[in-house]
Amino acid sequence: MNAFQTVVKFFVDCGLFIYPSMLIMALGLAIAIERFVFLRRARSENRRVWDHVLPLLQDGQLDTVRLLTAKSDAAVGKILHNGLARLKSARHRDEVDAAMEEGMMEIVPRLERRTHYIATFANVITLVGLLGTIIGLIKGFTAVAQVNPAEKAEMLSASISIAMNNTAFALMVAIPFLLIHAFLQARTSEIVDGLEAAKIRFLNLVQRLIAEAPVQPVPLRREA
Repeated sequence: MNAFQTVVKFFVDCGLFIYPSMLIMALGLAIAIERFVFLRRARSENRRVWDHVLPLLQDGQLDTVRLLTAKSDAAVGKILHNGLARLKSARHRDEVDAAMEEGMMEIVPRLERRTHYIATFANVITLVGLLGTIIGLIKGFTAVAQVNPAEKAEMLSASISIAMNNTAFALMVAIPFLLIHAFLQARTSEIVDGLEAAKIRFLNLVQRLIAEAPVQPVPLRREA
């Protein structure tokens, strides 16, 4: 119970500036949880789809892979489907690579979406905490100027302690937010690197098929 009372007193001493800080903390936590769940699901789905289609690609069953990836919501499935769709008419590896790169340009922003807000919230909540500390110090010095000189030291010490609560709370939130942001960025980079590796391996597997694809004859026009 003493710990609970200490926490309550800490928040009460922070004053009104604790409310915007708590709002920022709630928004940051919501985004962090949503991004963590999204990236974890994207990673597992990509791995599942790739493990399924890789043996089919190695066997040259491109039509089967095309049907599977057309129904897949996984990022790697969409990229492979773009490449297979272009493979129907493409004669060069670069054309297939360009089609798959278009898919990457659509997928990567979705993986990185809202993650940068966490770092922004870390900076903003630090500034809000500093502002709350400065306002608290201004009020403390103003009040001290009107009291008995014998009580100034004690009252000033209490005012500074209360004002510093805002900065302390802001730092307790900002530091984990920066670590969470770094973790989510690393996880996003890992997924993107995995997609790049899958794309290159797919191109290497179908390169022989592209080279061996028969050239469609061009019909000759008859002279009238």
